This record gives sequence, structure tokens and C-alpha cells, in this order.
Amino acid sequence: MSTDGAFVDPEREASERVGDRFDVRVLEPSPPASTAPPLFADDPVLAPVPVPGAATTWDDLARAEPDLAPWCADRWLGAWRPLVLPPDRGALVATRTAWHTLAEQVVAPARYRANGKIGLRFTRSGFGTPFFGADEQVRVGADGMTHVVAGAATVHPITTVGAAAGALGIAAGAPTEVYTPTTPLEPDAPLLVDDAAARFLADWFGFGASVLEALRADVGNLSPARVQLWPEHFDLSFDFGDEAAGRRATYGASPGDAAHPEPYVYVSPWTPHSESFWNEGSFAGMGFATFAGEEDQRGAVLDFFARARAELSG
Repeated sequence: MSTDGAFVDPEREASERVGDRFDVRVLEPSPPASTAPPLFADDPVLAPVPVPGAATTWDDLARAEPDLAPWCADRWLGAWRPLVLPPDRGALVATRTAWHTLAEQVVAPARYRANGKIGLRFTRSGFGTPFFGADEQVRVGADGMTHVVAGAATVHPITTVGAAAGALGIAAGAPTEVYTPTTPLEPDAPLLVDDAAARFLADWFGFGASVLEALRADVGNLSPARVQLWPEHFDLSFDFGDEAAGRRATYGASPGDAAHPEPYVYVSPWTPHSESFWNEGSFAGMGFATFAGEEDQRGAVLDFFARARAELSG
């Protein structure tokens, strides 16, 4: 069973909130689908040329106009909310595994068949593709899997990988020529999604996208890549820095994995470093428990990234 609804264009919705006062930028993908190589995807937050009001952040605007704050907070644009782990950690792991399975076996393949790309993004409900093909998008969130085609949205309940792939009209299975999946392809196995855990994961990806895009805006001409959610790792990340000087690294936010049951942020240098800062061997990580109690959680993560940059430059 599926339900149909009107699709909300994130960039258009944001523009309507502020009228013609600003040329808006948001974290979520917006149509139309990009056909420009090499990424075949819009860059939600980066203006191609300087625009009026570019120095005004959504957080600035939310402070000046308090009625806008809840709207900004819900989309991780400003008026930042603290992250709080759901009490059932087992449900969090099960939900993360279900979403990861969908990312690897269904959502990324849906985009890959259209343009050969696998990168995903944060969406308000959780995660999804940029727009591709005939303004098509696939999103996964607490309310199910949403399939958007040419402005019409259909929401499908999350039950199994086979059902999700069938709803999109594709065969389930990762494009193994691009990545080796870390989740099994079991088309009829139930996917267990807990509502509270799903809402937390959606917020984690929103939090991560907001922090990483803030960092990306600050690195200048150090060849920053796009912030993407990689299906095989199921984390948000991007890289920047001088590779020849040993300073290029990947900066990321993971919802957890087999070695880390809870979310964490990390910096992984492209060139091995032996200093004690790199506490995970090949990379430096900071678990959510370390900064969960901070009044400014985003600031704590940005400080961690700044320390990593200093270590790489030392």
C-alpha cells in the first residue's frame, strides 16, 4: 500500500518563507535534476556567484525573527536543537541497519541506474538521493520511503528490501562494480524501523550536514569536495586539503557502525600520521557521548575538526 501527496521543493519553500529578501540556500536537494558532469547533482548551499544577502545565515535570521526559528530548527538551518539519543539503543542499531540496507541495496542503485552516481544526501526526513532523471528522487525517513517523480510524491511503508525495490520498479542489489556492500541482500527479510530511532537518525544527519557544510564554507580554496552520504559507509563526509603536503583528509559524521555502537564524528587523513591525536589508529574520532552534554554541540564538533586541521598542518 502507498499514499500519495504533494511534493515540497525545499529551496522553493525556503524562498517563500522569506519572500524576495534573500537568494536562499538550504541543506536538502532541490529540483531540477542536474545533468552536468561530473557530479550530476545540485549543490544546495553553494551559490555559483556572489548573491545579495549571502552573508546572512538562517541562524542569524532566526534570532532576528523568532517566528522563523522552529522552521529553521526543523530543517537544521539554524536555531539549533540539542541531539539526545533515544533510550532504546537496540532499536537504534536495528533502525540504522535497516536504513543502511536500503541505502546500499535500493536507494543508491536507483540513482546509479540513471547517471552512474551513488552519492546520497541529508533530507528533512532522513536521507535520500539528489534529483535525477525526470526530476526523480528517493527519500527514506521515519514516515517510510518516498518516491518523487515530476512533482508527485508517493510514500511506501518500509517492510523489506524486495518491496522497496519493487515500489521503485528496479531490482534490489548494490552496484558491486562501484562498491562492496556491507549489508546482506535478503529481499524478503523484515526491515525493523523504530519511530524514535528513525527521528534521531534523521536529526543526526541534519546535524552532521549542518556542521560539515559550515566547515566546507570555511576552507576557502583547499579544493573541498561535496558533502555526501556514502551508501557503503552510511556516513556523511567530504574531504579537502593539500594532498601533496599530506594535509588532505576526510571529515565525517557517522551514525555508528559495527565497531562503534553510537554516533561519532571523525577525521581520516589521506596520508598516515602517527601522532597521538589519531586515537582510532588511522583516523581521529570523537564519540557522541563526548560532546552530547555540551551546550553548543555543533561548536564542540567544529572545534574537534579545527584541532585535526591544526595537527595536519603541524
